[in-house]
Amino acid sequence: MTFEITVDEIGDPEFAATIEAIVDEPAARRGHPFDPVPLHLKAVDAGGRLAGGLTAHSVQRWLFIKLLGVTEEQRGSGIGKMLLARAEEIARQRGLVGVYLDTFEFQAPRFYESLGYTECGRLPAHGGAPQRIWFAKTFDIAGVV
Repeated sequence: MTFEITVDEIGDPEFAATIEAIVDEPAARRGHPFDPVPLHLKAVDAGGRLAGGLTAHSVQRWLFIKLLGVTEEQRGSGIGKMLLARAEEIARQRGLVGVYLDTFEFQAPRFYESLGYTECGRLPAHGGAPQRIWFAKTFDIAGVV
């Protein structure tokens, strides 16, 4: 068989939805549909200016934090910790089992460790690319075996 592979330069949402359906269909048949649920948290200061935010989605009973960012002038103010705590609270309310995320070695690994996250994987530094580290935090779920 011969196939042609092309690049989707525009990021066609219909194409992305089709691929998601291809992946989701067999998972759903096995009782594990993906059904991602987005979560976006925004922190603003008293003047209404953006101070930071978090983007995430839940799938398969886990919350994946895609991005957590705090503006330069607000770093060290506790906003990152507050955003993460609020995301964890929402994840618990949704009945999720935990949170996972990743960071680069030069960003915030100690920050996540200080908040109870445990390293669960890493990509090595290679060819000038920095090391990428994954962290997870599981929740105590009473009555679940």
